[in-house]
Amino acid sequence: MDTYIDRHIERFRGELESFLEIPSVSTDPDRAGDVRRCASWLADRLRDGGANEATLVPTAGHPIVLAQYVASGDAPTVLVYGHYDVQPSSPDDLWTSPPFRPTVRGERIYARGAADDKGQVHMHLKALEAVLATTGRMPLNVTLLIEGEEEVGSPSLAKFVAENRRRLACDAVLISDTTMLAPEAPAITIGTRGLVYAQVTVRGPRRDLHSGHYGGAVSNPANALGRIIGALLDAGGRITVPRFYDRVRAVTRREAESLRRMPPAEASVQAQTGVPAAGGEAGIDALERIWFRPALDVNGMQSGFTGEGAKTIIPAEATAKISMRLVADQDPDDVAQAFTDHVRGLAPAGVTVEAHVLQRARPWSAEPDHPTFRVAEAALAGAFGTAPVYTRVGGSIPIVPQLAEALGVPILLLGFNLPDGNIHAPDESLHLGVYQRGIRALAHVYRGLAAALYRSR
Repeated sequence: MDTYIDRHIERFRGELESFLEIPSVSTDPDRAGDVRRCASWLADRLRDGGANEATLVPTAGHPIVLAQYVASGDAPTVLVYGHYDVQPSSPDDLWTSPPFRPTVRGERIYARGAADDKGQVHMHLKALEAVLATTGRMPLNVTLLIEGEEEVGSPSLAKFVAENRRRLACDAVLISDTTMLAPEAPAITIGTRGLVYAQVTVRGPRRDLHSGHYGGAVSNPANALGRIIGALLDAGGRITVPRFYDRVRAVTRREAESLRRMPPAEASVQAQTGVPAAGGEAGIDALERIWFRPALDVNGMQSGFTGEGAKTIIPAEATAKISMRLVADQDPDDVAQAFTDHVRGLAPAGVTVEAHVLQRARPWSAEPDHPTFRVAEAALAGAFGTAPVYTRVGGSIPIVPQLAEALGVPILLLGFNLPDGNIHAPDESLHLGVYQRGIRALAHVYRGLAAALYRSR
């Protein structure tokens, strides 16, 4: 399989570039046609690669691509999840090359979706092609569930999974939408944070006002929003929402030992981000904050006049988008209610405050005790030349806890993005050496899982 992959890698890369050229931005209604075109492209490539079936499943939003590679009726089945939609590319002027014109510079390919998640989805397609081309048959059944709404919170997928449990029944789930530590340091992810994403809107006068005529006499919604946001964290970086930490699980002895084996993260956070110092909850190392502690961040603010020059107004309205990352045992519904109650209670006189929750996702964690983890360890070690480490990620993958609950099988998160891959930011990239070695690793994972799942039945 490795020889086949090496011999065809230039073709694989050319196909990846075609995938990345499609601006499948799920958040933009004007891109709905491109999103569907991307789904069709993906289904065509799956059929070209040997899938027995690849169809577009309509939803209330963007289509799901559902494909199957069939070995036999009694063979184990692996469900592969990924997403073909991407984040918006803006601000486009901060990209070194156009976001939907894939460009190779050095060892990386730069484009929106290169790492999150088109590049990683494409690695599975090519790994499956390599297995089928070199062995003549699949060693196990594979179902691929590739959605087009991950970047908008997967609103259609949960309903689809709940209504199709029998259709999606499997022995294990395989997902590549996470991160490695470095090009030569593979990782298996065993935990993700949850999410509550809210919008806070502060309203004051019926219209924008002249700040000279009314300044000091009318409460300014932008000023009020600033005070509300400032009150959400204390001086030590702790979140002030009542009951927020009530269900935060303490770090276990095993988790603490895993943290001790990792290098201190403060310096790497500074190097990767360019900040003068790492921030967050005082007295806790950055890696523990990202893996095991919740966080609250303002993701965007909008109010008043921000153009060139001066315009002296009191804006009628101010809005902020705020995300809260949750950890093990925190319930998104409880946190959402506590947050909205708290924000409304912070409203100063002279304005009204509305808080609406837009997205929520549960945290997820796993113990790496199932034989599937041994298969992944061996495949990654063989492809990258070093044993993988077990990590967690600070981000959220809403479908992971949903699949865990619906299907009740082990979930393997084998990610190939790098910490400096700039996902969700300008100059997103995928390391091409990792892309090639990742395809090798996944091909061996598929072969190894067949034997491991047969034995574990």
